[in-house]
Amino acid sequence: MSKNWYVIHTYSGYENKVKTNLEKRVESMNMEDKIFRVLVPMEDEIEVKNGKKKISKRKVFPGYVLVEMDMTDDSWYVVRNTPGVTGFVGSGSKPLPLLEHEVANILRQMGLEKVRHKIDVNVGQSVKVISGPFKDTIGVIQEILEEKAKVRVSVSMFGRETPVELEFGQVQKLD
Repeated sequence: MSKNWYVIHTYSGYENKVKTNLEKRVESMNMEDKIFRVLVPMEDEIEVKNGKKKISKRKVFPGYVLVEMDMTDDSWYVVRNTPGVTGFVGSGSKPLPLLEHEVANILRQMGLEKVRHKIDVNVGQSVKVISGPFKDTIGVIQEILEEKAKVRVSVSMFGRETPVELEFGQVQKLD
């Protein structure tokens, strides 16, 4: 089974109706093992009117719906013949799946997937600061703050060791 995300084209304004219709069809036609998730990518939009903040949801891609599915003739047929669906995005009759990083970006933008930061350094290791006010300074990692995507580095300032908090991208491991 190769489950991928595909983009389906819908009539603009019908994205939520297509999502609902498709989810009902998946259930009634017992396709839960082939069609997994249906998403209408949304993001928060903050509007300020008369000094009041109003947060509303805005469609990121009007006229499009994402479907996570195992592409088979049966699953294609179910999606393609859902009312409001005008077709799959892809060349000709062959739908093209989204790339993994494209899906990750969309899910992150929707707040459905947390951003995972990684850094290849350990406590006690020397690093070079590559950006910011401490650029070109050499320091030693004191602490790695994973949840904040930051490191606490001890740098020498005015002849004394001073701890500074830097983002992962601001330091580089010394070889």
